[in-house]
Amino acid sequence: MFNIANICFNFYFQLFKNSLSLPKTKRIMLPTQEDIKTEFKQSFTDDVIIALVAFANAKGGKVYVGMRDNGTVCGVSLGKEALQTWLNEIKQKTEPSIIPDLEVIDVQGKTVVMLTVQEYPVKPVSTKGRYYVRQANSNHLMSAFEISNSILQTKNSSWDYYPCIGKTLSDIDIEKVKKVMRVIAKRNDRFNITDPMEFLRKYELIDDQNHISNGCYLMFCKDINILTTIQMGHFASEIVIKDDYIVDSDIIEQVDEVMQFIRKHINKALIIVDTQTQNIQRWDYPLDALREIVLNMIVHRDYRAKSESTIKIFSDHILFYNPGQLPDGITIEQLRHNNYVSKPYNKQVAKIFKEMGEIERFGTGVKRVCDMFIDYGLPKPEWILTADGWVVKVFATPSTEKSTEKNTGKSTENDTENVTEKPTEGTAKDDTDNVTEKISTEKSTEKNTEKIGKSTEKNTEKDAESLLLYIKKNPFITITELCKIMGLSDKGVRNKLEKLKQQGLITRIGPDKGGYWKTNQYDDVDTMIMSSMKQNPSITIAELCNVTRLSDKSVRKNIDKLKQQGLIVRVGPDKGGHWEVSGQVNN
Repeated sequence: MFNIANICFNFYFQLFKNSLSLPKTKRIMLPTQEDIKTEFKQSFTDDVIIALVAFANAKGGKVYVGMRDNGTVCGVSLGKEALQTWLNEIKQKTEPSIIPDLEVIDVQGKTVVMLTVQEYPVKPVSTKGRYYVRQANSNHLMSAFEISNSILQTKNSSWDYYPCIGKTLSDIDIEKVKKVMRVIAKRNDRFNITDPMEFLRKYELIDDQNHISNGCYLMFCKDINILTTIQMGHFASEIVIKDDYIVDSDIIEQVDEVMQFIRKHINKALIIVDTQTQNIQRWDYPLDALREIVLNMIVHRDYRAKSESTIKIFSDHILFYNPGQLPDGITIEQLRHNNYVSKPYNKQVAKIFKEMGEIERFGTGVKRVCDMFIDYGLPKPEWILTADGWVVKVFATPSTEKSTEKNTGKSTENDTENVTEKPTEGTAKDDTDNVTEKISTEKSTEKNTEKIGKSTEKNTEKDAESLLLYIKKNPFITITELCKIMGLSDKGVRNKLEKLKQQGLITRIGPDKGGYWKTNQYDDVDTMIMSSMKQNPSITIAELCNVTRLSDKSVRKNIDKLKQQGLIVRVGPDKGGHWEVSGQVNN
């Protein structure tokens, strides 16, 4: 795989020649702490080589041999041939071989050796068959996904360009291809392709042997595609689902399907303004901004990841989760300030979406979303990195400043005369004919401010519910992980956990390291189901759906879970049988 690396060996040849002779001792200022480009080691061991490999697979860096982790100098003894021996060992234990630059530094009579390595042009570099990359101030062992990404980035390619194993032309819908061609033709007068096969070849969606690419299968699949699954839910609380829906179609159709579900479960106000002849329709969120977030989810998702994209809709916020890390070198801060160069995760998919007009310009989506929320009088969305993906959190509650500044003379919700539209939950279709809300034009500032105050008072309760949910999903979750997911400080998470312990809702089993959490309550849905079964052992699935306000599918999932936990037993057939509850029902 690394024959190409021989071409790049000259990249280090000059450095190697310069390093063969013992460098002159220098006096320079040393760093005081480790960071993304700095590592301290007390002596020359294999850990030094691991650090150099990690730097070569990132943006380069320096290893200081003769320094402790805390930044103090301990010094290192150098024999006559020590440095040449180090270089030979580094060369022999890395593939492709890397040759660092060497400098000997004198610090008050103690010797420190600075090893400098640049970013390697052909990645990834390994040592003893293992691949490392520098992240923050540590050397991270790369996963199979990260290794393959590194190879693809070296080739300036992406996973979606590669052949889709086990899939052929018969697995895609040519009518879907024609539909995309018509969309592109309407936008581009110079687009004159009429044959779908020609279109597929031009955009490298099939090769010379008619093997379809991963991107082709994602966009034009004929049937259900397990790679594209998006799970969506409308939540009454963190642990009570009112409605759920799974989208597993091609990724082009998914955009509209997801937006239909979102519109179904957010409110729309009809604002009557005396000074205007037409009423104003206002959703809880700017729909264009939500669509932009959904497009980013679909286009930049890591379709090789085990986890699925999820969307959770609550009364005052929505959470969008997507598997896949940010491209190398891009941080959350750079995203927020639009200070980065766009690197599409799926280049082939991004190209087609751009041709269709779904993506206007690469690298402007985050800023555009933030601007739309601000213009709408809402807080900026929060962009949060997790261990295996990223989360976007958007808020429906306007900030106090925007509420005071923009709502004088009109109101958007919760005023003297209003009826909030709650679309029916039978389908994901947007029913715009049932909008009956009338909103007065007086006292809007006072009412909105009051609403914000009430929302703030509920934050503690919602944080507690969130903690319980995350602990139930992953009993081994750490404080650090909870801080990242919830956007709270270490102290804030610990205080809330302590309160949950005092309330008897959670118990810590084992030590801080190696232990786990145990929750001491059932889900609200579990309690409702078991209580209903205890009161009426002959209750049907349809009746449980009415009680819990869940779909048939969700009720059956919860029942299967309770069966597996040994809390309920079905006696007899589906028709004519009954339920026995063996678990204690929490009241």
